[in-house]
Amino acid sequence: MNRRGWLSIRATIWLVTVVSVLSFAVGVINIASQDVIFFGEYIPESAQRLAGFTGAMTGFLMLMSAFGLRKGLRAAWYSTMLLLPVTAVQGVVQSGAIGLPMVDISVPVSLPLVALSLVSMPLVAINRDRFDDQWAISTTQLAALSALIGAQIYGTVGTYALREEFPAVNTLLDAFYFTLVTASTVGFGDITASTQIGRLFSLSVLVIGVASFGVAAGTLLGPAIEARFAAALGQMTEAQLSMLENHIIVMGYGELTEPILDELEDSNIPFIVITPNSEKASALRNRDINVLTADPSDETPLHDAGIERAIGVVAATNNDAEDALAILTARELNPDVRIVAAATDRQNTAKLRRAGADTVISPAVIGGHLIVQSALGQQGVESVADRILGTSGEEVEEIAEEVDEMAEDESPASDPGDQ
Repeated sequence: MNRRGWLSIRATIWLVTVVSVLSFAVGVINIASQDVIFFGEYIPESAQRLAGFTGAMTGFLMLMSAFGLRKGLRAAWYSTMLLLPVTAVQGVVQSGAIGLPMVDISVPVSLPLVALSLVSMPLVAINRDRFDDQWAISTTQLAALSALIGAQIYGTVGTYALREEFPAVNTLLDAFYFTLVTASTVGFGDITASTQIGRLFSLSVLVIGVASFGVAAGTLLGPAIEARFAAALGQMTEAQLSMLENHIIVMGYGELTEPILDELEDSNIPFIVITPNSEKASALRNRDINVLTADPSDETPLHDAGIERAIGVVAATNNDAEDALAILTARELNPDVRIVAAATDRQNTAKLRRAGADTVISPAVIGGHLIVQSALGQQGVESVADRILGTSGEEVEEIAEEVDEMAEDESPASDPGDQ
């Protein structure tokens, strides 16, 4: 991903985050405000108060969407596009105001919310293609979520059907309120059963509700907590690793690796980096790049990275000896995987190929030849560079040989002794 693209995405995420905070703040201010200005004569005060409560909730949901956008989730893009018009309308409906100190005027606090919501909508829309990751939910998580929803439906419908056993229950909202309060073990006590049948039903709601809440919390929140602990320890979770398929394994991280990662990100190719440097691993993880903190020449991290399911391996540790050992290990674990090595020293090209690399490229040598030949006025250098940038891995070595031939043909003419 180029820098300009990243900046536009980061600006989008930050703008959505600001809208979420404003929506929450405006909602709270509107609830507490006693002044009615700004469309107050057209909108009932009760509607403005209701918009305040729902605005605070919308702000919370928008903040979750912003977190999803940071993860590149397409589902978060859809939810954001749905919530932005809602925050704009809520901003228009809400008419709470803040009195400025020492000044006899009041300022509508919802105006920035309306303006930023309207500005955010086209910005989020044009960056749609940037948020294309799918939200993966396991069968277990889906079952836990269904159990939680089913428990609430059971309690709500049952309580309403037995409303004669609950004197304070008159509507479905009352029944849902009782179910949620009972299942969450809050138990305000304002709605209680007046008969033995009602009490038995309340016990069933309590048992089923608490069980569903517990299962849902462990199943839905457990992976997130596990991911946090794994990230703090410099590892990925087993669930994250098991989802890697048809991906690229980048063994090592150094100066040669950064352009490779940029190209993989731009191509939307899944990949994982294995590096023993914890600081570099932390920096990559902050960029939402899959990374394992381990020695790429060890078998265990390569197994964890799913080398059996990988479509390619790139060795670029900036150390040819470490590259050769990592290549040997990777080739042993998966004899069919394609391995590309970036040689730091041109003399080690043949050694890396003997170690098991299908293609060996020396970026420094190729770049040096191109620069020198361009300085000497050699024709066709730019076309060679363009071909390298748009060429598949099988043809890169042939281009490198052409560059070598260009250097050999030009060197006698460029010898000062021949002038």
